[in-house]
Amino acid sequence: MSHSTFKITNAVRHIKSGEVIAYPTEAVYGLGCDPLNEYAVMKLLEIKQRPIEKGLILIASSLEQLNPYLVLGPTIIERLSATWPGPVTWVISAQPWVPRWLTGDHDSLAVRVTAHPIAAALCERFDGPLVSTSANQTTRPAIRSARKLLKSFAGSGIYIVHGEVGGLRRETAIYDAITGLQLR
Repeated sequence: MSHSTFKITNAVRHIKSGEVIAYPTEAVYGLGCDPLNEYAVMKLLEIKQRPIEKGLILIASSLEQLNPYLVLGPTIIERLSATWPGPVTWVISAQPWVPRWLTGDHDSLAVRVTAHPIAAALCERFDGPLVSTSANQTTRPAIRSARKLLKSFAGSGIYIVHGEVGGLRRETAIYDAITGLQLR
């Protein structure tokens, strides 16, 4: 087992145990957990000091991993396919069963099929999507290095998957899947 396979396997063990992890993404370090583990999501929101009403982003290694969460049609799938895998997040209508701790005050969900090799490997090994939100407290700037991450979250119990963030200078763009309009 290579070092990176070990790193991914160990991180997934933490995720399955209901823990929050930090890992590199296309632009910044992200905080993630099992999206269907309410305890883990609440812990992540507390660490980040993010209100539940805002909702969260899910990342995946394929559209198939996101399918159960979303209401998809041919036009939306065509839009997604043109940008994925890649650093584009889409807001799409959520299936009625998707928990409020993911959607917040919305009836939609923000999702992305990531092109970052570590983030994609985490989803692949976990065999499903992960919550992905920038690894910073809500009012603080996003974090791009493991050193800053360790300093900012000392004592929080977050398992850190070390690696290089991608080349994006800003967090990923967010678009509305129905209108195609950029939201961020």
